[in-house]
Amino acid sequence: MDFDFTPEQLSFKQEIIKFAQNELNNNIIKRDEECIFPHDNWKKCAEFGILGLPFPPEYGGSHADIVTTMLAMEGLGYGCKDSGLIFALNAQMWSIQSPIWEFGSSRQKDKYLKKLCLGEIIGAHGMTEPDSGSDAFSLKTTARREGNYYFLNGTKTFVSNAPVADIFVVFATTDRSKGFMGITAFILEKGFPGLTVGKEIKKMGLRTSLMAELIMENCQVPIENRLGEEGMGAAIFNSSMEWERSCILGSNVGSMERQLETCIKYARERKQFNRSISKFQSVANKIVDMKVRLETSRLILYKIAWLKQRGQDAVMDAALAKLYLSEAWVQSCLDAIQIHGGYGYTTEFEVERDLRDAISGKIYSGTSEIQRNIIARRLGL
Repeated sequence: MDFDFTPEQLSFKQEIIKFAQNELNNNIIKRDEECIFPHDNWKKCAEFGILGLPFPPEYGGSHADIVTTMLAMEGLGYGCKDSGLIFALNAQMWSIQSPIWEFGSSRQKDKYLKKLCLGEIIGAHGMTEPDSGSDAFSLKTTARREGNYYFLNGTKTFVSNAPVADIFVVFATTDRSKGFMGITAFILEKGFPGLTVGKEIKKMGLRTSLMAELIMENCQVPIENRLGEEGMGAAIFNSSMEWERSCILGSNVGSMERQLETCIKYARERKQFNRSISKFQSVANKIVDMKVRLETSRLILYKIAWLKQRGQDAVMDAALAKLYLSEAWVQSCLDAIQIHGGYGYTTEFEVERDLRDAISGKIYSGTSEIQRNIIARRLGL
């Protein structure tokens, strides 16, 4: 494996770090407390080119390769303290833009993809339902075709970006007798008859990324808004999940590095018993463990980039990354709070927010338990 990055890639990562530090950290404590979606910062990210990174120039992207994209997301995580904004960006890029790019018709790409990349519209992803979470394909939402329209009925929950979204990629069952082969994907627009966004769902963390239910009551969807062919929903979902699991936690690697540097600085400056607490083995060992997790996470992430750059299968590696990075990030956040002591528990020092944001990583895009199941299957167990 060759992780020898080009000067251009490393320079671009530094540009993103500088951009994020200067533009995206305004009023983060207030925005987190009040659950405010940062529309202005979203637009800034789009204008900088983050939303369009791996997508073709004709659709507002820069056609960056996967390695450059992962480095960019890592830089974003290092420079931006707003994990909710980063999560919302990733949710759109991999769950909305990626499937439209890979499976959408020319008309769908022309109508939606460019506007998404340029930040002119926001997308949300509707798969999870009140009674189907980890069992993703046991959907109760149905799609019935009548002439040139489908009529969707059902409820989606935990829909990230829903309160601010203009379009939705939604999965529904068109033929229950075929099991997961009877699932179809659709692109819904805000304002379609029968489509309602429910009240906002309050969360423990990632509070600047808004979430709500999506309710469809005979929601009328033109046939040209079907994404792919009937029965392709499972393939579309799995494809977007591989991308999401590969990239969404890339930003956490950058966050882990920023957090490590913060803890080192604090441990050197904080004095107890007439010496820096960094000289106490119990503190130093926690910082060493944080460094080990950071470097291990980074290697796993780069391996996925290397595999996908070569066009190789990365399903198990993506599951490994999702499992390890999410759990490593939570443990490092716990260590960071312990190093900071009472200050780590306060809002002002911003360490507690990292923990609240990190815990969700063990749940979204497939829980840690589901990642272990995927890995076990790939091992033939």
